[in-house]
Amino acid sequence: MDVVMLSRLQFAVAVFFHFIFVPLTLGLSVILAWMETRYVLTGDEAWKRHTKFWGKLFVINFTLGIVTGITLEFQFGTNWSRYSEYVGDIFGSLLAIEATVAFFLESTFLAVWHFGWNRVSKKTHMVCIWLVAFASNLSALWIILANGFMQHPVGYVINETAKRAELSNFFDVLLNGYAWGMYAHTILGSWALGGFFVLGVSAWHLLRKSQTDFFRRSFAMVAPFTLILLLALCVSGHQQGMNVAKYQPVKLAAMEAHWETAKNAPFYLLVLPDESKERNSVESIGIPGLLSWLSHGDTKAEVKGLKDVPEKDRPPVAPVFWSFRLMLVAGGIFLLLACAATLQRKREEPCRGLLKVLVWNIPLPYIGLMLGWAVAEIGRQPWIVYGLMRTSDAASPVSATDVSISLIAFIVVYSILGILDIYLLRKYAIMGPDAQEV
Repeated sequence: MDVVMLSRLQFAVAVFFHFIFVPLTLGLSVILAWMETRYVLTGDEAWKRHTKFWGKLFVINFTLGIVTGITLEFQFGTNWSRYSEYVGDIFGSLLAIEATVAFFLESTFLAVWHFGWNRVSKKTHMVCIWLVAFASNLSALWIILANGFMQHPVGYVINETAKRAELSNFFDVLLNGYAWGMYAHTILGSWALGGFFVLGVSAWHLLRKSQTDFFRRSFAMVAPFTLILLLALCVSGHQQGMNVAKYQPVKLAAMEAHWETAKNAPFYLLVLPDESKERNSVESIGIPGLLSWLSHGDTKAEVKGLKDVPEKDRPPVAPVFWSFRLMLVAGGIFLLLACAATLQRKREEPCRGLLKVLVWNIPLPYIGLMLGWAVAEIGRQPWIVYGLMRTSDAASPVSATDVSISLIAFIVVYSILGILDIYLLRKYAIMGPDAQEV
């Protein structure tokens, strides 16, 4: 493999390992803030125990996530220096704001919250965790605005003398509709993941009749929260799909394995793409006009096909198509589980079959989110900045050997951190609320 592919693999390894920690931080921070608010408003000590127990898991996840996040950003200088040189004036400003504002705000108030039990007033302590939740989700906003520029570049001019893109309108970048659609979809997915994490851990204890009053309460609180988020996630996914159709029609065509430009385009439930022959070897159970409606809100709208795009400008169809389809399947499973959990939340003993499935479901939302990012990033290829800069022109002028060595090192270090995170989360989740103190 050449330097470009090795650098892409290294960045993918770094991103996916980092993303083990990010969504749980985003989702659990909001749940924690909600729990502590109920404690402050009601004076019920049970909610304080909940906040401390789930807070311990939050701190473990957050701490390990910092390590992977810091090293990730250095790759823009080590592996993608030509990219940084060309669009760093836009991209760099967004990352700088994330690091100097959101990240430090989040870290500072998390420290006050973590060490502030019985040292500050209850209301002040509650405000701290809300600020942590706000700053965590604000941090994600700046990162996704940066990625949104790569997906739909706006607010820039080309400096022909310097041969690079330069920021011309910061507010165009800040208000990039494509990026905000990505942000809404990512945040809702992350909050839902936090909900399923709480449901899964609660289900584990309920199956073993361990601290049943404690975990029945967390189960009952989070189940409807997760269901509402998933319903909102379906709406945001549809809206973002329309953004993709408008700004990246080639990505949409790859997501659906849609080869021929057509009006009243059908959506097929069963499809098996054959990229080498530029057709689908299987197409059945088609719903006329549905793809046109999903893409443009009009059953008669034209949907662009892959054949209308030069092969060199197309993303690889198979990974985009299958990642998208598997993400949809996972979303359907999540919706069913959230409905079942909501219906069972007031029962003295929820269905044991459901509880078992919720335990085994804990890793699936992570996979679902990563499949979504695979669609977004692989579907953008061959562009690193859509329509502006090709990925093949963005890599640093380094040797393939150097990147191979660093790739192996990243895999080893991140594997250790990932195993450590899973081990610690599992250990303290199993210990329960009475065996630990925050």
